[in-house]
Amino acid sequence: MKIRLILLLSMVATATQALEITITRGNETALPIAIAPFPGSAIVANDFRLSGEFAPLPEEQMISKPTHIDNVNFTDWRMLEVPTLLTGRVINIGGKPKLEIQLINVYQQKLLMKPYRFSLGDGGDKKIRQTAHAVSDLVYKKLTGVRGVFSTHIAYISVKNRGDGDRIYTLELADADGENAQVMLTSSAPLLSPSWSPDGRKLAYVSFENRRSEVWIQGVYTGERTKIASFEGKNSAPAWSPDGGKLALSLSRDGNSEIYTLDIGSSTLKRITKNRAVDTEPVWSASGDRIVFLSDRSGRPQIYQIGKEGGRAQRLTYKGHYNTSPDLSADGRYLVMLGGDSGNYRIAVQDLNSGVVRILSDNRQDESPSFAPNDRLIVYATQNDGEGVLEVTSVDGGGVQQLSLEGKDVREPSWSPFLR
Repeated sequence: MKIRLILLLSMVATATQALEITITRGNETALPIAIAPFPGSAIVANDFRLSGEFAPLPEEQMISKPTHIDNVNFTDWRMLEVPTLLTGRVINIGGKPKLEIQLINVYQQKLLMKPYRFSLGDGGDKKIRQTAHAVSDLVYKKLTGVRGVFSTHIAYISVKNRGDGDRIYTLELADADGENAQVMLTSSAPLLSPSWSPDGRKLAYVSFENRRSEVWIQGVYTGERTKIASFEGKNSAPAWSPDGGKLALSLSRDGNSEIYTLDIGSSTLKRITKNRAVDTEPVWSASGDRIVFLSDRSGRPQIYQIGKEGGRAQRLTYKGHYNTSPDLSADGRYLVMLGGDSGNYRIAVQDLNSGVVRILSDNRQDESPSFAPNDRLIVYATQNDGEGVLEVTSVDGGGVQQLSLEGKDVREPSWSPFLR
């Protein structure tokens, strides 16, 4: 067993070398935390850094590297002014390796929760990565009271030039930290607007593979594809209802772009908006009783909401001349959007109760913001040296991290729900 554990630790070191989250703007109020080395600890440290709420102590600054509370020198650790320490070790139970973690209050010299054990299976890179994200979720929940999102995924579109003037478009999924990318679909025609089903098992998106915009649904685990909307005119901007039974769409089948709902089971189509303006980019409220959407009915792009059966639309945004790409937090409190001003397009969040708007990014060409399922983080696309990259910020604007998707021109991110 000792030999097996040595091999396991060797594989972990190899698996974590590529991890990288670039901090473009830090959070001065981030809480210090120490994560002593254990299988997958580098992934856990990156998860906590990504949250924007914690500042993991660099390993080279650790005076010691304990694996259990019994070998923690609390005097040394108090000198580092790090109140919380996470340790881990691999133990053998019934001939199977398990990762045992302990969350320790350094100042009170006690455990913050009972030791928790995770199965490591065969110790392969994929299992270690899954386990590390599960550790992060558990510890984050204990420290904040909020469910962690580190085991969730982000869907996005990757674009690559072939060199002959043509482009290859790829629908991909990655872990919440931008690692472990998986290809779902590759096409020589544009792919747009990925949208997760509420159970995280399907993606709706727009494809131009038949030389016109069509909406497709694809199984995340099965790969099975179904064309769901191919009406005359434009078919775009799919958004799942909270119960997973309907899609909200923007269709131009009756002339200009309007918001419709499509019952997936019966294929029943219902028109929601009736206006000469362009209405698009729908998103459902968590309760499913209303739809938020983009419209230029006031003369400039602004964000409105309307009941799920239609009726009179209510304008939500007034600050700024240009507000697009809406997404709602799961608790219904916040609206995130792309705000334009003097040629700059930045991510902004509006408190729907108070109406207060906060600018979260300081770039010039941001797009496509999407809430994490715990409402604490927002992922969006932006430009870096002419290529699309993904950045993550906290909803309070406390910090910005760029995800490690090196060598890819990426856009249109969509954060998955919690896996059920």
